[in-house]
Amino acid sequence: MLLKSRKNKKSSSWRSRFLILFLFVVLLTVLQVFIFGFMKPPLTVPVARAWIAYGLKRGSCPQPHQWVALKGFSPHLRRAVLASEDQRFLRHHGFDFIELGQALRSLHKGGVLRGASTISMQTARTMFLWPARSWWRKFSEVYYTLWLELLWSKEKILEFYLNSVDWGPGIFGAEAASLKYFHCHAFELDARQAALLAAVLPGPHLWRPDRPTEAVKRRVERIQLEMEKMPLVKNGKS
Repeated sequence: MLLKSRKNKKSSSWRSRFLILFLFVVLLTVLQVFIFGFMKPPLTVPVARAWIAYGLKRGSCPQPHQWVALKGFSPHLRRAVLASEDQRFLRHHGFDFIELGQALRSLHKGGVLRGASTISMQTARTMFLWPARSWWRKFSEVYYTLWLELLWSKEKILEFYLNSVDWGPGIFGAEAASLKYFHCHAFELDARQAALLAAVLPGPHLWRPDRPTEAVKRRVERIQLEMEKMPLVKNGKS
């Protein structure tokens, strides 16, 4: 009886420790998301990886990275990115179950599994997670996406996405991409240039917007048709 009592106390002690650790992790991650909602991050995970790779002579030198407010991006670019990456961005709460269902049906019919990550999920991945292919990484991505949607506005999420997304070797954010590929600032992009930038997002290390392949040109045509239907997301409203 005494032994059983000791075992129960030990089990209760471990549960208490686990609960405290769990609450600490939740509090820490929530604080992390909350703070980044009010400040420009000095470094994102992909940029850190790029500098490490460059230091090891395994990658290109990251281009200068200037943070731009959402209103500083061309309206064409904001619409093009939504048309390309997440057409229901303003209507979902971080997860597009319609797109996910379509991707699974395509896979079931023998096609390839299409990406179903929303802009919110991609932002969570870019801002807080080291790249890895594992179920734990996917769980963490879902976890951070939930907090992003709870604590950030859609405008803030899109702003972080446009400033941090990978647009080619050493090129992060739309401002750096605009200067690199079209020699203009992100607010100066016209509709065609914006569609070209959006078209290469699924494979920024395979395609270049200034040297579009036939596949990229076909994507540009589809994006330009969809751009007209997309809302203009801007600071404070859409």
